Amino acid sequence: MDKYATFFPILALLIAATLLGSVMILISVALGKRTKSAVKSSPYECGVDPVGDTRDPVPVKFYMVAILFIIFDIEVVFLYPWAVIFDELGMFGFFEMLVFVVILLTGYFYVLGKGALKWD
Repeated sequence: MDKYATFFPILALLIAATLLGSVMILISVALGKRTKSAVKSSPYECGVDPVGDTRDPVPVKFYMVAILFIIFDIEVVFLYPWAVIFDELGMFGFFEMLVFVVILLTGYFYVLGKGALKWD
């Protein structure tokens, strides 16, 4: 039983979060004002009235930009731990990170050259 005692705080947190969320939803349903109108029922996106069919294909450029953003954003996260222990790594760490940044920039310039970031 002793080895499971460390999981009790996690279980307590899950129960507390579930109860708190449920209570907040119930209070919102009980006390919330319900008004219906045509304006509230219409879809809203960036202030632009929706035009066309929802089944229109999304351009591949949208997905390319999204994927590239995620890839480069995640790679930049690796710079933070390196910056925290920069003094401990010395010149070896500096050159290793320099190689990492050069590889990252090579990929970035390749993507620019292919025109993946041009929004036509």
